[in-house]
Amino acid sequence: MIIIKNKFDIKKMIEVGKLTANVLDMIKKYIVPGINTNEINDICQDYIVKKQKLISACLGYKGYPKSTCISVNDVVCHGIPNKKTILKKGDILNIDISLIKDGYFGDSSKMFIVEKCSNIAKKLCQITLKSLYSAIKIIKPGIRIGKIGKVIEKIAKKNRFSVVREYCGHGIGKNFHEKPYILHYKSKNKGIYLKEGMIFTIEPMINVGKRNIFCDKDKWTVRTKDKSLSAQYEHTILVTKNGYKVLTLRKNEKIK
Repeated sequence: MIIIKNKFDIKKMIEVGKLTANVLDMIKKYIVPGINTNEINDICQDYIVKKQKLISACLGYKGYPKSTCISVNDVVCHGIPNKKTILKKGDILNIDISLIKDGYFGDSSKMFIVEKCSNIAKKLCQITLKSLYSAIKIIKPGIRIGKIGKVIEKIAKKNRFSVVREYCGHGIGKNFHEKPYILHYKSKNKGIYLKEGMIFTIEPMINVGKRNIFCDKDKWTVRTKDKSLSAQYEHTILVTKNGYKVLTLRKNEKIK
């Protein structure tokens, strides 16, 4: 069952979406060589709890031990912050933030570059963001949900990158994950028609090399099998009467 959000739901989702984006804006200045991912997690946790007076949706979710997911270089998603992973110049990393406010969930992530990275790493981040923006721009009532993945995969393939297929976007509201599920690649099943009031995430994971992945022994950290770089961006989207509204839009961010 796909839950169509009412005006009250939407108001609450706008609130938690903005707060989720604020965490990603706040943490940017701390992404420097020498800091470890556990320190980044703790800074986010303190900000969420002490400044925002909220709780992380990640912490304790199915046993997940931290308040953020931080995925560095070849880590596709669900990287567990730790003291051993120390950032160095040229690294790229995804920070995934999920919050709960008044029983409603917010979810967003973005890539960060540690000072200056390689040309291929920079291109990967740019193309991943472009694929997300391009998918967002087609959102409106009446389109088939399968068009989202088609747009994303077309951009990735054009740039000789690959799209991870094992993870997808998802509906969100009073539940962290709910229907509909959003594939990031072209599928024979074109899926349902979008309707006003739907809220879901789009979160493409794109690799420099092949799309194959594996999970570490910690049962969370997902890596590229060929050790190639991976990037991901994520936004929470509301389907409006005539188009879309990005609920997790960051400060000074524009959908280009």
